[in-house]
Amino acid sequence: MEKYLTKRKIPDSSEASNVDFSKHSRVEINLPDLPSDPGMRTRILDYDPNLTLPDIQKDIVHAAAIETTKLIINDIGECFFSLLVDESCDILIKEQMSVVLRYVDVEGRVIERFLGIEHVPNTAAITLKETLDNLFSRHGLSISGLQGQGYDGASNMKGELGGLKTLILNENASAYYIHCFAHQLQLTLVVVAKNNSKIVSLFVLLTNVVNVVGGSCKRLDRLREQQASKVIEALGLGEIISSRGLNQETSLIKPGDTHWGSNYGTLISMITLFPSVLDVLEIITEGGATPEQKCEADMLINSLQTFNFIFSLHFMKKLLGITNELSQALQRKDQDIVNTLNMVRICKMQLQNLRDSGWDSMLTQTTLFCKKHEIEVCNMDAMFLLPGRSRRKYPKRTNLHYYRVELFYDVIDLQRTEPESHFSETGTKLLLFMASLNPNNSFAAFDKNKLIQLARLYPNDFSDMDLEILNDQLETYILDMLNSSEFLNLNGIGDLAQKMVETKRDKVFSMVYLLIKLALTLPVSKATVERSFSAMKIVKNMIRNKMGDQWMNDNLVAYIEKEVFADVANQDINNMFDKMKTRRRP
Repeated sequence: MEKYLTKRKIPDSSEASNVDFSKHSRVEINLPDLPSDPGMRTRILDYDPNLTLPDIQKDIVHAAAIETTKLIINDIGECFFSLLVDESCDILIKEQMSVVLRYVDVEGRVIERFLGIEHVPNTAAITLKETLDNLFSRHGLSISGLQGQGYDGASNMKGELGGLKTLILNENASAYYIHCFAHQLQLTLVVVAKNNSKIVSLFVLLTNVVNVVGGSCKRLDRLREQQASKVIEALGLGEIISSRGLNQETSLIKPGDTHWGSNYGTLISMITLFPSVLDVLEIITEGGATPEQKCEADMLINSLQTFNFIFSLHFMKKLLGITNELSQALQRKDQDIVNTLNMVRICKMQLQNLRDSGWDSMLTQTTLFCKKHEIEVCNMDAMFLLPGRSRRKYPKRTNLHYYRVELFYDVIDLQRTEPESHFSETGTKLLLFMASLNPNNSFAAFDKNKLIQLARLYPNDFSDMDLEILNDQLETYILDMLNSSEFLNLNGIGDLAQKMVETKRDKVFSMVYLLIKLALTLPVSKATVERSFSAMKIVKNMIRNKMGDQWMNDNLVAYIEKEVFADVANQDINNMFDKMKTRRRP
């Protein structure tokens, strides 16, 4: 077969047709690089005019994707792995399922690799399971090699009776499910909080404000001008200080249920820009283009200038602020379970402290904000009256009972109990036992009995004889670790695994190293899956909205796993291309 032309991003047929190939024996088609990867390297080989047709180009990229995936499967080898799955819609509203594998390589490093993206006709658990079986079959993988599952909180994924998790556990009892920690600490807080009708009304009102104020460039410019003038005024009065990085220009952020941190950002921007937002709404009430616009702006002003809105605004800002930094940290691909467990524990402690002793400070903060902006502060001892409801039919209670019990305590209790429901008894044991592998503080968390119990959770990997060997190895292992200087300043189980491979301890303490690999294989975040959907929106966009499923998958494999693709030899792609089908030679 003659050499061919290919590159990381194959051009559309319309783009390729603009090149005059008759004048060149070697051709490079120059296209703009993808915005997230400006340094994408182009592979240029000798040109064959018969290999420029769209179908041929797709076959070349398909061959490249096959060889890239083959390297990934070979890297996994006989090792066990975990499965990370999520679904999302592409630009044509077609449901796509992204599959990522997590494993520990021969050097002790935690690796997450994109396996592929599959179109599913529906998101029923049985459909997802059949799609996974077909995908595994094509790549020579087996469900028996699974040692962990990581999904979000959707019922079709984690359902106890008929979810994807349960269907896989029925075939492999050691494929333990770990709920995506990032969803637990960020999205769950928002979704669960909306079970309280008062919080739903808060976010509905915030969305309306953002849509109205940000409805045009002129209104956004007015908002910036109003905020700038207030900052200058505050600087003159000495209320705020000026320094590098302070008082930057900001704008309202639109809340989104699928955008991590967007709801928290909306609350922060609303508190910061509150007086400027009111000014812009007043301008709309006076000079709106239509009576409807004027009426809507007037209604928003009345709704914003209430104690109920201000209290809910500050309360949710405080609640989401507890987990904001934790949620951002959990997007790290190399996050291990021990560190994640510590973060979850800190989050629960903060929620409990807020419930026990945070009411007075929350009420004080809300009261000061209301007085500053001349908003009436309600009397906590007075009877609570909900606008639009009949006093005769509505139950009687004080404002204190409403805000403290029905809003403050109720929402916090939802946050404290909901995350715990994501962990089964076995999952909780896994996390607690794995903490004993933590090498921090000179292996202070080491507990031989817990590690033996951890091994018992994997009967396919540890026989009765292996458990006896492990028991003896653990005693020698801990003595060796405590007396070896290279193991004294490790940070997390990931560093421990790599150091053991580096010093050949993985061969000496093979059973202990197996436990460490099991701990690292379990997923705690599916950020890699989310990143694959971001790549999908780049590869299949409005310009390329007719891209087929196979064509999109092949491009995504080469694009997302560009480091692996760089190691694929041209001759291997050449050979795979030649094996695909019989082609007529010119």
